[in-house]
Amino acid sequence: MKSIETSMQAYVKEHDSLRYLFFGGKGGVGKTALAGATAIWLAKQGKRVMLASTNPVHSLSGLLGQNVFGKATPVNGVPNLWAYEIDTKDTIERSKQEIREKIQWFLKFADISTKAEDFVESATMNPAFEESAMFENMVDLMLSGEYDVYVFDTAPTANARRLLGMSQVYSLWVNKMMKSRDEARSLRELLSFTKKKEKDPLMDYLIAFRDRMGKAREMLTDPARTSFFFVTLAEALPIAVITRFIGWFHDFGIPVGGVVVNMLIDKNQVNDSSPDFVKNRVAMQDRYMDDIWEKFDGMVRAKLPLYETEVRGVESLKRMADGLFV
Repeated sequence: MKSIETSMQAYVKEHDSLRYLFFGGKGGVGKTALAGATAIWLAKQGKRVMLASTNPVHSLSGLLGQNVFGKATPVNGVPNLWAYEIDTKDTIERSKQEIREKIQWFLKFADISTKAEDFVESATMNPAFEESAMFENMVDLMLSGEYDVYVFDTAPTANARRLLGMSQVYSLWVNKMMKSRDEARSLRELLSFTKKKEKDPLMDYLIAFRDRMGKAREMLTDPARTSFFFVTLAEALPIAVITRFIGWFHDFGIPVGGVVVNMLIDKNQVNDSSPDFVKNRVAMQDRYMDDIWEKFDGMVRAKLPLYETEVRGVESLKRMADGLFV
């Protein structure tokens, strides 16, 4: 059986400047638990660590056994570790308020008497609006620089792909908005009876937003600071999902740190008297592990067992951390 070339522990030590670690994969593969285990291990190394969930379907509070919803909260029993489930509803409401202010700026600039509220709902009805709000919250957290390391439990991979790709989408959008805004301002000044230049808060906002997104993109594509780890099971569908998205992440310039294989049945505990179901599952996992070694050659960082009990609470996460960072 092929062995791991560079373990999770070796990878993190080789990349000692890492500040942003993301865990993603198909739903149900154990992303939240592995993010939690990683955060605990890093905190034990003496780093100030923020464990944050950008998944709209939160499970971090349940995993830790304490309420971490809506604000950064110290994790009981783990010095140097804080956890935070981002409040999607609060994020959306704050984003709506910001949009309301920007629309008011625009209407005033254009001398239009229509109320801003008429536009706010239509501007926020797009299904991607929640992801946009979540992305901005994530960027705020990263730019705060309050912690040494940030570990993110992301949404299932398709959502994480859109979330992290927004830095590029935003850049294109802002550049077009700034061009249109500059053309409108030039025309307004040309037609004006006075040569006095008016303050344009919307343009000021766009410039600041462009710079902020530029910093976010720089951080997300810097292999010295960022790594995205894919979690899979030794099963066909999770393997297919991450195979597809590893290529996409490479195309977007987001550094991929490697692959973690979760929930492997311990073959040492399987014998002739074991149920056929268990023996068949072990044989299936063996076949798919061959695929994993081939598809992700040199990228496998760890193999985690299927534990006899649910991974929940700090003590079970510490146990998982010991298995992840061997």
